Amino acid sequence: MRKWHNRLLLGSAALLTATMPALAAESKIISPTHLWNEIWQEVLYDLLLIGIPFGLAAIYMMIRYRAKSPGQVGEKVQLSPAAMWGWIIVPCALFLADDLLLFGKGWTLWNVQRVVPQNAVEVKVTGHQWFFEFDYGHGITDQELVVEVGKPVVLRMTSEDVIHSFGLTEYRLKEDLIPGRITYLWFYPDEPKETHVDCMEFCGTGHAQMASVVKALPSDKYKEWLGKHKSASAGTLQFADGTAGK
Repeated sequence: MRKWHNRLLLGSAALLTATMPALAAESKIISPTHLWNEIWQEVLYDLLLIGIPFGLAAIYMMIRYRAKSPGQVGEKVQLSPAAMWGWIIVPCALFLADDLLLFGKGWTLWNVQRVVPQNAVEVKVTGHQWFFEFDYGHGITDQELVVEVGKPVVLRMTSEDVIHSFGLTEYRLKEDLIPGRITYLWFYPDEPKETHVDCMEFCGTGHAQMASVVKALPSDKYKEWLGKHKSASAGTLQFADGTAGK
């Protein structure tokens, strides 16, 4: 009995050791950007796999069954009940299965976009006519969005005037900024790079110029940037060009 007990303990320990990498993998952050890219790639595959055969079939039928003379009238094809139902059910089942698959993946993407990681760094965003203002806390305010690579970032957003649309095109994300309401989105900068955020909804005469830089910096450079932008007193505005205002 004791021998079986020891074997059970050893087996449990081996199972736990084997599952540790899987648990670690599950604990990694699922980026909505990467998930969106994967779904879009699958949509493109679908368009190729469906579009090419249907396109070739359409070309074949246009040539094969074209009218030989101006007065020629086509003849109705007689199908058996089994063939008729087969032509109805099989294509519908194939397309429905594909649509349900994409719907499920889209639903998963939506849930990932809506659930903010617990360790996300929060930045407050305010839309103005016509610029975005980023509040990092501790009196640090800028017109550039600067984030640390490897840390998820949640943006809590509102507008002071009209509806703006915050579009992180490089990260495949967009959310409206609405006066009197706080909206949010989160993203995961996984590599150092400089991109842009644009207002993607017409908001007035300066709409076309409403864009800001988005910088994803390594940890050391981000801390250096953070130290330089710490204001002497809370409420002082520190802008990307080095000027200050109130």
